[in-house]
Amino acid sequence: MTIAVGTQLGPFEILSPLGAGGMGEVYRARDSRLGREVAIKVLPAAFSQDADRLRRFEQEARAAGMLNHPNILTIFEIGTHEGSPYIVSELLAGEELRAQLNGGALPVRRAVDYAQQTACGLQAAHEKGITHRDLKPENLFITTDGRVKILDFGLAKLKRQPVHAGVDSEAPTALPPQTDPGTVMGTVGYMAPEQVNGQDADHRADIFALGVVLYEMLAGRRAFDGASSVAVMSAILRDEPEELQEINDKIPPQLERIVRRCLEKRPGQRFQSAGDLGFALEALSTPSGSRLEAAAAGLPTVAEPAGKAGGLRGLNRERLAWVVAGVLLVGLLASLPFTIAHFRQAPAEVRTTRFSVLPPEKSTLGAVTISPDGRRLAFIARDAAGKDLLWVRPLDALTAQPLAGTDNAMLPFWSPDSRFLGFFAGRKLKKVEVTGGSPSTLYNASRGGGGAWNRDDVIIFAPNNASGLLRVSASGGEAQPVTTLDSSRQEIFHRFPQFLPDGRHFLYFARSAQLENSAICVGVLDQPQARRIISADTNVAYAPPGYLLFLREGTLMAQAFDAASLALTGAPFRVAEHVGRGQSNNAYFSVSDTGVLVYQSGGTAKTQLVWCDRNGKQLGSPGPPGDYFYPALSPDEKRVAIGRDDAQTSTTDIWLLDLQRGIPSRFTFDPARNISPVWSPDGSRIVFASNRDGPMNLYQKLSSGAGSEEALLKSSDGKWPSDWSLDGRFILYEQLSLSTQWDLWVFPLFGERQPFPFLQTKFSEQSGVFAPDARWIAYQSDESGSYQVYVQSFPPSGDKWQISSEGGSRPRFRRDGKELFYLAANGKLMAVEVKTNASSFEFGVPKPLFEAHTTGYYAVTGDGQRFLLNPPIAESTGAPITVVLNWAAEVKRRD
Repeated sequence: MTIAVGTQLGPFEILSPLGAGGMGEVYRARDSRLGREVAIKVLPAAFSQDADRLRRFEQEARAAGMLNHPNILTIFEIGTHEGSPYIVSELLAGEELRAQLNGGALPVRRAVDYAQQTACGLQAAHEKGITHRDLKPENLFITTDGRVKILDFGLAKLKRQPVHAGVDSEAPTALPPQTDPGTVMGTVGYMAPEQVNGQDADHRADIFALGVVLYEMLAGRRAFDGASSVAVMSAILRDEPEELQEINDKIPPQLERIVRRCLEKRPGQRFQSAGDLGFALEALSTPSGSRLEAAAAGLPTVAEPAGKAGGLRGLNRERLAWVVAGVLLVGLLASLPFTIAHFRQAPAEVRTTRFSVLPPEKSTLGAVTISPDGRRLAFIARDAAGKDLLWVRPLDALTAQPLAGTDNAMLPFWSPDSRFLGFFAGRKLKKVEVTGGSPSTLYNASRGGGGAWNRDDVIIFAPNNASGLLRVSASGGEAQPVTTLDSSRQEIFHRFPQFLPDGRHFLYFARSAQLENSAICVGVLDQPQARRIISADTNVAYAPPGYLLFLREGTLMAQAFDAASLALTGAPFRVAEHVGRGQSNNAYFSVSDTGVLVYQSGGTAKTQLVWCDRNGKQLGSPGPPGDYFYPALSPDEKRVAIGRDDAQTSTTDIWLLDLQRGIPSRFTFDPARNISPVWSPDGSRIVFASNRDGPMNLYQKLSSGAGSEEALLKSSDGKWPSDWSLDGRFILYEQLSLSTQWDLWVFPLFGERQPFPFLQTKFSEQSGVFAPDARWIAYQSDESGSYQVYVQSFPPSGDKWQISSEGGSRPRFRRDGKELFYLAANGKLMAVEVKTNASSFEFGVPKPLFEAHTTGYYAVTGDGQRFLLNPPIAESTGAPITVVLNWAAEVKRRD
């Protein structure tokens, strides 16, 4: 069906057609809710006539919508218009891989790069149990910056069309009519043998298809060809493609072997995972792509004997004679003293060198930074008990050493002389000398967001996640603002400053409520103006002699930058793939003044929900791994609402996990940070915090997922819900004021609904929860200098008790009110017996239950017998730090 320009599909307005094919028509549209452009694929109405087919399509499309990966097209939602299903996805700029292949074979390095990116996307899908089934050049889109996007996940099962020889394929589609004879079968040419035979196909069919695509990129022709569909399928089942080196002798034999292994007829003989294939491709092109460069130049590669390389084939006897004569002549001249001054050795070529630095044993890496002189590496490592420490390792040493007194350190940054490290810990900005000594406190910072230190001993830093930047002396003292939030751009915080070479100008990340409006800005000390220079969703780094390094969908990019004129020039180019990032928009890379680049692959450690009993014995995992936090059990304990991070887009959504089936479903869809879910007492609604309109505000939605979110409470201060009283009358929430302190407020759900403070002090009070009778509130406060758990009466009457003595956080009441749980500072889960009546609160001695290896969040069942924890996944603890010496030496050699 054709849709007219201006037609509304829910909140989407059709702007223009983009194309059409056998699977429907594609349109450019505008999302009126978020002010962004999207792509809408409208499928033929015939698909909606088959209920089973439509059900499977919706199932696959929703599954594909769970895939948040830079190499997979992002699906926002699905719907139906006049009986025709449609899919709403991100709008891409670039071209299909088929358009590039129409010009013949691709350069070897580019083909390997595309294949490696595709393998990464497939691996992410396969880990979710999703197989594409229709991988081909038409379903691989190359963006303008060289990013591969896999298209049409979820459509393969929709394309059930009978093909010749009685095969009922799940994938075949026809190419346009102008396709040459013998290639009209399109998808058939990319089917795995088991698909041709009508057998069940798993993820290894995608690996076969990727091998076919890689072959075509390298050879400039199809791997399996024929004059009819039967001939093509026969070739897939029986024939072997022509050897690649016979077509192009610049293709290294290692790459030929990788392609052959993908194209094995039996699935068990192929790569058994897309991750293994991606690793093989990555190993082929490292270090610095030297094997591919050597092969392209006809020189022997590391794994290939020189006699089999192409570099000596053209050396005939005449050329060899001239080479020998030249060597003899040089030897003769070198023996003559009066001529030696005329021969100067050519300067050695400066090349890039890479090596890895492993984290301390049984630890997970966090933020990483290299000293300005390029001699020392500093990083945060979290041990098995969940404690973060700051470590330093000289690059010429074999081991790293922890810095004493840096417990729970965050976001370290260097002094310009490389002698000190600034960092955040215990709600303070601190510094410590890297050779040892005790840290000193410089200023309060409730939730640090990065810092920078110039040659005049001025430190600029982000004190929390709801303000501009402050400046303070490196010796401490009063702090003064240096940036202010731009309300016209809906800025919600400034983070990650970095001084430019003059020590006055500095870069910083300005986060907007709408992520696409976030940017890197340049500020000036003692001047109010700021200048936006590049859109970004993480921090950037300035690298001499004149580059900006920044992250784009997991790829570290560089672009020429003039620090004097503050102007970017030229096009950005790739520096490193798969660079990680944290939950706070901080990318895990750093660069020195001397050309040393360091980065960490992956992202923050994924977590796994785990049930434990009161002794700490694990009782099973209810769902798949993910970047989870804030688990909240439904009142009937059949579901859990949980925050889930997408590190690639720096957004967070609430997901609902069915605890019996282990199936997660997305609950919020706004591209913002949606966190801290709290259930209503009857389980019908969920209230949560979202920064979609600027600061964190309170929203609610039916727990069934029906309907849209309703704004419950909005103001200029950030706020997070923490509990809902069992009588349904009050919501307790935390509020962060511009004075950088947390307070506890109450929002009544009756009368005029005017919020009022429960605790509003110069200290920070958080994680408040009602007792079941709503007469008491337990919370954590740092009034003693460290977080402890307290209980006060509600409404406040002056009665107050300190429950913990050695640190405490995240209190939770048992449903009958006879027990209170909390996390101790040493990581143990504590239990306290409680006795209450209308006027008194009594409690016993806190007793440890077990070591809670969690990320700081947990939930407890109503009877207090089981605990839902959220520990990091052990397998993710060994990711190394990559160190790149002379990173800019590759700039001249890039494609």
